[in-house]
Amino acid sequence: MNPKEAMKVGIVDYRMGNLASVSKALQKSGVEPLVSDQAAQLEESDLVVLPGVGNFAAGIMNLNELSLADFVIEWAGAGRPLLGICMGMQLLFDESDEGSAKGLGILPGRVEKFKPGLTVPHMGWNTLKAGGSPVFEEAVGEYFYFVHSYYCAPDNESDVAAWTDYGGDFASAVHSGKVHGVQFHPEKSSDGGLALLAKILEEMRAETQLQ
Repeated sequence: MNPKEAMKVGIVDYRMGNLASVSKALQKSGVEPLVSDQAAQLEESDLVVLPGVGNFAAGIMNLNELSLADFVIEWAGAGRPLLGICMGMQLLFDESDEGSAKGLGILPGRVEKFKPGLTVPHMGWNTLKAGGSPVFEEAVGEYFYFVHSYYCAPDNESDVAAWTDYGGDFASAVHSGKVHGVQFHPEKSSDGGLALLAKILEEMRAETQLQ
């Protein structure tokens, strides 16, 4: 890829993502977004984004009905860069308390409901704590926008890129190989969110030697 050429980012359209805001945020980060529900079109991307809002089981059902679940699994399995946002991050795991449907199984672990006594959804602005990824170092202590009733519990703590406290620490970002995920919405998190999104994309570019 020519260093001056914009990355082509495929956004998986499985009828459950805030596609317009994600696409606009990616454009501001200097990439060319393509929203598609066609695996053949997404295959032409440099990296793929799996967004999502709503119900875990419904998300998996839609991915399967559109023949996109296998595409995402094979994409990640081939060592190609993948970013999950909000429910898109949750779908990367094995299973969820939100229904009996199996997740994509790209990352080992499960999605659990917040413990009783906490207001759910966890909605609004919250901060990040350092995890195992230098990508998030400058974002530690910064506020990002969350809205979710379930959280990811990775089997491997080494996969946790950042933590957030809500009745105890939960994994608010993950990174394993060329798979990234954020529980919060960078596209709804003002300038700080856009800056972090650009940094994640920069890391993904470096990982795949696209420079």
